[in-house]
Amino acid sequence: VGIPDADRRFNEYPFQYSGGMRQRIVIAIALACRPDVLICDEPTTALDVTIQAQIIDLLKSLQNEYHFTTIFITHDLGVVASIADKVAVMYAGEIVEYGTV
Repeated sequence: VGIPDADRRFNEYPFQYSGGMRQRIVIAIALACRPDVLICDEPTTALDVTIQAQIIDLLKSLQNEYHFTTIFITHDLGVVASIADKVAVMYAGEIVEYGTV
């Protein structure tokens, strides 16, 4: 998932990783059991734009390689436009709109 020197960094503590590295670790953990569906809840929140793009590219490439469905939860419409095929808009726990991108 793109962690530089992963063998060397294996014994480090979570606080020693950047936000982007933590996201990469969580993605690797989630994919370890080869799921059919990956649920990503705000995976790009609190990351700078460059790292957001890297995480989105990583998720896209992993999805193409391993053929799983991704449910991507976000408030960032720019991220939605770059990653989604289909979109459901929710309000108060209900789907109020659904369509293709």
